[in-house]
Amino acid sequence: MSANLQERLRPRKLERMERIFEILFGLIMVLAVTCSFSVSEADRNDVHKMLAAALGCNLAWGVIDAVFYCMARFSEQGEGIIALQALRGTADPSEAQIIIGNALPPLLAVALTSAEFEMIRYRLNQMPEPPDSPRFTSDDWLASLGVFLLIFLSTFPVVIPFLIIRSVHLAVRMSNGVAILMLFLIGCAFGRYTGHPRWLAGLAMVILGGALVGITIALGG
Repeated sequence: MSANLQERLRPRKLERMERIFEILFGLIMVLAVTCSFSVSEADRNDVHKMLAAALGCNLAWGVIDAVFYCMARFSEQGEGIIALQALRGTADPSEAQIIIGNALPPLLAVALTSAEFEMIRYRLNQMPEPPDSPRFTSDDWLASLGVFLLIFLSTFPVVIPFLIIRSVHLAVRMSNGVAILMLFLIGCAFGRYTGHPRWLAGLAMVILGGALVGITIALGG
């Protein structure tokens, strides 16, 4: 069966790269709040306001991104159902090959022969009838909850220094250090799954993350 089409039809959990990107997104959002915090005249009350803003920001974006994930899953499942119905509704092998090819990664599609396309077509036609419309399963709900938690929980390592350290200046330094370490580790994970040297990917992610935070702050994000 076409792997992409099967993936669109069935429920799935978050993939590794999706988890990495969600954590990175949450980290960028909280850093946009903490890095715009001025320590020159700040007191504990200002720190509390900043913490509330950071938590509120990532809480809101966690909910928004979880909703976007649900919408994307609906779209993926709908595309899979439409593709399978179109495949079963045609008797033209060329048209069937186009439908299957569009559901496959381009690199895989160009490597398949006509006979292999026909085998995939045969196996797809042997599948049970798909649902008439996209449906959420427990795995889809758990995945959307995972999106929310990854974004929201990524806030805490950065804000914890403000909760346990009385000195605002020291808390800012510690928070920035934690953020740099998190960006480096995210980059290492990214490098592991993309074939790049981990340390180099980690350094690149620190630079990229800092640039994205700067852009977000400059644009009033």
